[in-house]
Amino acid sequence: MKFIRYAFIGLLLVFTSCENSGEQKPYLLKSLGNINTLQVIIENDLWNGEVGEEIRNYFAAPVDGLPQDEPLFSMNQMPPSTYTDFARKYRTFLHVTIGDTTGVAIKNNPYAKPQTGAFIVGKDAADIKRLLEKNYQQIISAFKASELIEKQRRIKISLKKTDSLKKFFGINMKIPSAYRSATENEDFIWYRKPLKSGETNIIVYEVPLGMIRSDSTSVGDIIQIRDSIGGDLVPVEEGGRFITEAAYAPYIFRTKIDDHFAYETKGIWEVKTQFMGGPFINYALRDSVNNRYVILEGFVYAPATSKRDLQFELEAILRSATFQ
Repeated sequence: MKFIRYAFIGLLLVFTSCENSGEQKPYLLKSLGNINTLQVIIENDLWNGEVGEEIRNYFAAPVDGLPQDEPLFSMNQMPPSTYTDFARKYRTFLHVTIGDTTGVAIKNNPYAKPQTGAFIVGKDAADIKRLLEKNYQQIISAFKASELIEKQRRIKISLKKTDSLKKFFGINMKIPSAYRSATENEDFIWYRKPLKSGETNIIVYEVPLGMIRSDSTSVGDIIQIRDSIGGDLVPVEEGGRFITEAAYAPYIFRTKIDDHFAYETKGIWEVKTQFMGGPFINYALRDSVNNRYVILEGFVYAPATSKRDLQFELEAILRSATFQ
């Protein structure tokens, strides 16, 4: 009887083990890929035709606020037959195929982690173009959100101590240790990171809440503030002034940082007498409790260098801001 009982228990353990193993999720490999690089999985004939052109129009459109045209994503194309094994580890991908059904799906971590993939299936090329036109904004937003999180994760690997931000402005930001402090006082904080050619910069200050009106004049208010305060506090050689380039109309958006309303402004800065210029991204972060806007700005000076990824790093840093 004991033997029968033990045999029964053994069989029960085997079945339980099999059942539990069936519930386990497959192990996901670590994803890879440069920031803002997109794998496009699509047949060669579609890529070389109207569908490929449509994809390039949306996903390689020029980034807002840069002095030269640079694409939203650097794209690499491969046919579905080669999209196996190692190729599936890329962090962001767009998978486009012709099939018997029609639909769009955005999935997290389908083959690796972290990973964001968009799957588009259409019955023919015209169907795929229609789906792209209807869904490209949602897909791009998902890709950009994923890339922002990944960039912030990489930034956290080595952080700079920013006690002065909390002391003078009551905020924290995740800033890479490569940035050095240029100015730190109760009115103005300035961090700089040297590049092979040029530098990236972060500045922080505050203005009374009433200086930015919540209507169609907000962009003008923000530019006036950055040209007056930024122009006074960012030092340049005698005779020059750090101002907004008037020939390029800035882009302005409404967003949120740390669950606080913010204006996001992108444009071009210049110092005319020194023939200097580059892109900037500015966040006017509303702090109604303290009757102020905290101004967070990043700007790039990198002559003859691509600036998309430099600007994206600044965006990731500034968007990490939290109130204390």
